[in-house]
Amino acid sequence: MKNPSETPDPIKPQGYVQPLGKIGQYDLLKKIAEGGMGSIYMARNTKDKSVVAIKVMSPLYVHNPVLLKRFEQEYKVASKFNHPNLVRALEFGTDNELPFLVLEFVNGESLGAIINKQGKFEELEGIKIIAQVAKALNQVHKDKLIHRDVKPDNILVGKNGVAKLTDLGLVKEILVGDLNLTRSGRGLGTPNFMAPEQFRDAKNADIRCDIYSLGATLYTMLTGELPYKSVNPLETWMKKVQNDLPPPRELNPRISERTDWAIRRAMDSDPDIRPSSCREFVEDLVGKSTRKSTVTTPALDKTEAKQPIETIWFMAYIDDQGKQHVVKGTAKAIRRSFKDGILEDPLKYKLAKSVEGPFEEMKVFPEFRDLAVHLTKPNPTPNSKTQSADPVPNPTSEPAKTMAELNRSKSSTPSWVYYVVGAITIIAISLIIWVVLFLTRQ
Repeated sequence: MKNPSETPDPIKPQGYVQPLGKIGQYDLLKKIAEGGMGSIYMARNTKDKSVVAIKVMSPLYVHNPVLLKRFEQEYKVASKFNHPNLVRALEFGTDNELPFLVLEFVNGESLGAIINKQGKFEELEGIKIIAQVAKALNQVHKDKLIHRDVKPDNILVGKNGVAKLTDLGLVKEILVGDLNLTRSGRGLGTPNFMAPEQFRDAKNADIRCDIYSLGATLYTMLTGELPYKSVNPLETWMKKVQNDLPPPRELNPRISERTDWAIRRAMDSDPDIRPSSCREFVEDLVGKSTRKSTVTTPALDKTEAKQPIETIWFMAYIDDQGKQHVVKGTAKAIRRSFKDGILEDPLKYKLAKSVEGPFEEMKVFPEFRDLAVHLTKPNPTPNSKTQSADPVPNPTSEPAKTMAELNRSKSSTPSWVYYVVGAITIIAISLIIWVVLFLTRQ
């Protein structure tokens, strides 16, 4: 990135902004966002004076081939579209080996920033924005692509009220895969807005994961709250597969029954229950759905109400950083987490029917004995860890008794053995020294 000329311009037009620097043929005017992969600047084309947004990759990642490919893929995908609700990509280039992506400039803010400032939206206003994003996603899906990271921070709302979907770096092709950027069994996206099946395997997710994320985005817009508040991704996933979601109307009684139902349908853990398209989701919201239960409690909830309440289990474990955690879930959810590969080694986890314990190995309980037997067999080709099980979660408060049990399980050797071995070693060394001294005196 080149430094701007230090020679002052004697004649500065009204509205002139001193550039922060220069990349390619663009003057960088102002940093407008910063993310994990780099920064985004408002910039001016020195040739035609047009204002654009430029995403500049952080120097930390310029030698990462996967991130470089994903950065370039965002340009290839976004440049294909000319849709009023999709941010257009204009150019991709490098300057002193620093990759940059030139994008359409949107004079506005991200939906996430608006929610942080003003709180929840009115229902009608929120639906109008979501309907625009749904049109963008319909176009993406029509081209046999999946976004995979729909969330408030990736939706820009202009001062003219037009919403635009951006950040196509995680887009994948439905038929030919993700250009080998996504391994099977690895989740990509943002946990709070991801569909549960996307946790398991982002490579094989379909358009219904975008519908889930769109529903989760509207949930946040109308309630002012994230869909799932959990201390770690594993607990988030457990809640998602159990549909353990506070209904929107519970958090905001002003939300209509129809919208409440439409959001919960879009966010169902079973993809087959969700709308088959973003257009159908909008039809649910505006009352044009062909389903009869649009403004009443769904039949699914009535069926579930007749079923007996499932036992809640508490699962304790120690992560790779030595932090201790307890998460809760039904037997069905815990079993599914192992069978779907979210969790791998049953020996690392202990279960109890109360948060106070006592926590015991899975093989002790009939409900999980088969998992402990079958999943602990040696596997010559270990599975790669999924993203959802890998991040470092925050610690949770747990009973001292439970943690003592977990720590004891890490070593089966009694402590007195170490003292005896140490004493014998000291005596042996002392005898050797004594013999050496005795022989040297002879």
